Amino acid sequence: MKSMTKLMIVAMVLVAALVVAPAAARTIDTSGTVIYVGEENLNFDLGVEVTSLSHFSGESEDNVIIVGTPFNLNAVDVDGVFGTYYVNGVLTGDSVIIRNPSVVLDVMLAQEGKTAAELRESVNSRTVTRTNDVVFKLTNNLIGFTQSTDVVAGTNNINIDVTLPGGGVTRQLAGVGLANIVANGTTFYSDEVALQNLEAGTYTAQAKWPSAADFYGKGFDSNTVTFELATKTLAITANKDNVVRGNSFTVTITGESLKTYYLFIREVGGLAEEEYPFIVAGQSGVADAPTITGASPVAANVTTNAGGTRSVQFNTNTTTDDRQYTIRVQDPVTNSTYDEVKVRVEQGDVTITASGTGVYYIGEEVTLSGTSTDNDTVFLFLTGPNLNSNGVMLTGMLDAVINGDASSFDTADVESDDTWSLKWNTGDIERSLDAGGYTIYAASRPVDKAHLSDAKYATASVQLRSGFITATSSGAVVAKGDDLTLTGTAQGDPGTVAVWVFGKNKQILAESATVEDDGSFEYDIDNTETFSAGQYFVVIQHPMMDKIFGIEPGTGDEEGWIVGADGSGFTAVNIARLQASDAATALITALDSPNIDDTYVKLTFVVEEAQIFIDAIGDKAAGSTFTITGTTNLAVGDTLNIEVTSAAFQPTSKSEASGFGSVAGVTEVQQGDGVNTWSFEVDGSSFKPDQYIVNVESIETDTTTTATFNVVEAVPTTQATPTTTATGEVTPTTTATTAATPTQSPGFGALIALAGLGAVAFLVLRRD
Repeated sequence: MKSMTKLMIVAMVLVAALVVAPAAARTIDTSGTVIYVGEENLNFDLGVEVTSLSHFSGESEDNVIIVGTPFNLNAVDVDGVFGTYYVNGVLTGDSVIIRNPSVVLDVMLAQEGKTAAELRESVNSRTVTRTNDVVFKLTNNLIGFTQSTDVVAGTNNINIDVTLPGGGVTRQLAGVGLANIVANGTTFYSDEVALQNLEAGTYTAQAKWPSAADFYGKGFDSNTVTFELATKTLAITANKDNVVRGNSFTVTITGESLKTYYLFIREVGGLAEEEYPFIVAGQSGVADAPTITGASPVAANVTTNAGGTRSVQFNTNTTTDDRQYTIRVQDPVTNSTYDEVKVRVEQGDVTITASGTGVYYIGEEVTLSGTSTDNDTVFLFLTGPNLNSNGVMLTGMLDAVINGDASSFDTADVESDDTWSLKWNTGDIERSLDAGGYTIYAASRPVDKAHLSDAKYATASVQLRSGFITATSSGAVVAKGDDLTLTGTAQGDPGTVAVWVFGKNKQILAESATVEDDGSFEYDIDNTETFSAGQYFVVIQHPMMDKIFGIEPGTGDEEGWIVGADGSGFTAVNIARLQASDAATALITALDSPNIDDTYVKLTFVVEEAQIFIDAIGDKAAGSTFTITGTTNLAVGDTLNIEVTSAAFQPTSKSEASGFGSVAGVTEVQQGDGVNTWSFEVDGSSFKPDQYIVNVESIETDTTTTATFNVVEAVPTTQATPTTTATGEVTPTTTATTAATPTQSPGFGALIALAGLGAVAFLVLRRD
């Protein structure tokens, strides 16, 4: 019994030794031999002891592999550097070529009349039917790699493992052996594998090295290939059960490889050809079909590819009837062999919306947008006051749309996400629209209002108003030399408005002011110094929806005239010699013509000589703080320079400070009630009693005015202050305060100054 146990142990050890035994050593005895990453037990017999292998880039080593005994060529030593390696680093010596082992697997369709080497149609990742045969193809780069040529006895040859639909693994498929394949650089083709009796489902195959081969478990097995064996010999499927009209769907035929079948929609009684879904022209493998019994006019001959499949696209549009269709694929040889799939075509929908609030001034641009799932084009038309009741185009001459004529409609393309948009410029029309309410229709087909039941449609209501203009000036009265700004709003999206100004010896004829996106505009008259004092008339002209000014200034021989735009029929008028009010009246009369669609706003302003007034100041106490005020016709925001100086004119000692003070500063003109005002606070802490001169100057208008006031001594005054005695009685006391003491004449220094001025005047008179 013990002896039997020992024998079993010995047998098991021997079996284990056989399993793990390395492959037979390969001897490299010829320079230029190819060796492969993953090989083991390599021996070199090149006449010299081999200690290293070197790869060169130019004359520099870029990778060195140390050679031991035995020698195993590992991927980490090669480090991705393949090619020629020289023995012991000698460029002129012996060499070997290092490669990565490569094995590639494919599964090919066996085609009648073609040899294995002629096969070109791969069925990898495809579906095949049981009527087909397949061949496994294995290619490799293992030239010179030692393997057994005896397939039966060979233990280090590669095998093709096939995983069956049920999960089992085999190296024999339909009686064809796929084991012990010699991989020596040649291409291997298996015998034809018949599929007719195999289980339906997915098959997966991979070429793998056995345990005895050097490459086992080192990542050098082949790629994986798959193919699906169909459950039917002929089948058809659709990618959609339901499709919205205007979209496409695709059917896929699975049958025998490279075979032609009939594909058609079964006839539906009463439907015209254009009411069926239709096959997209120009598809690969699709050709016209002969007349087929029971088929609609939509039919084709469809030839499968090597994998036995073919996909065919059907399109629908607004003429396609919304119903369920039966699509059949049929064997032309055996009409009883067929399969069918049903697809329902449904009506889509159309929506429309208008940007903004829905209220627009004629001339503005409106963005119309929405969705359409019923067609790839949206057809638009307009109804409203004084328009054709069945609708007109939104652009051009507002011509009536014609039912069924797509060219008579405005259109918008539907994007891939089913959205569409169209920008409608309400002023880009050669015939004026009236103010009022309008309805915009978006339809899936080119139908007018009377035939909307033939299409899907939606509506949007808009209110259109006539453009208008408002304006105002920065001031009704302008000081000569000041700036003037005209501002306002021009609705209706004009690019510019025209500004006309008429005054005494002054005319500004239709200068442009840009209208911003919000409708506002601004026109600046910089420095009115050249304007004569008097009243000025302003007319600001709006071109309305056509964006063309109907009245404009003449040029050339008509300079100084106002003329009408082409086609207006307006007779030119010479305004160059007219007084301001008459010129303005002539322009307004022209704009009021029924042939001119422009509108306007008018206003006036007055230019006056610049004036600055100082309010009465009165006497001020020495050392006090006070405010000087005044009025002016200068513009709000104008800057005034203020100087307050003593009228004294006397020398002072170098050893003492001046006895009189002065202040200077600036202030801005403020908006007043009927008249603009200004004010200036004076710090008189350094002022001594004397007469003082106030000088107010506007640099912008070169205007100056002066005034004088007196600074007087502050006189103490008394004021009773109650105190409490010991008996509780209240006794008033006095506290000294100061008040201004009025003077009747300027101080001494001022008298000297006035006397000096009188003397100068006397001398001038004497000289005259």
